[in-house]
Amino acid sequence: MGTFLMFGKYSYEALREISAERTQKASDLIKKFGGEVTSMYALLGEQDLLFVANFSGIEQAMKASVALSKLTGISFTTSPPVTVEEFDKMLAEL
Repeated sequence: MGTFLMFGKYSYEALREISAERTQKASDLIKKFGGEVTSMYALLGEQDLLFVANFSGIEQAMKASVALSKLTGISFTTSPPVTVEEFDKMLAEL
């Protein structure tokens, strides 16, 4: 399983539908695609949400990201993070 950061940006319509029920549906949808949510955060600034989730691969993460956008009206940008330590090792080979 790999960790993915899922950043969400509310649309006007999505803001009107905020509820604990929708949050649960989002979590259930991630599980449907083989994912596991480890944490969810509301943010101030350019992004409104951050979900930290584990998926078995990029395909599952992408499917979940698009399905979440369709379900909630929230635009998600999903990225696999690399620790700075891992990044330094990768670049040491250059």
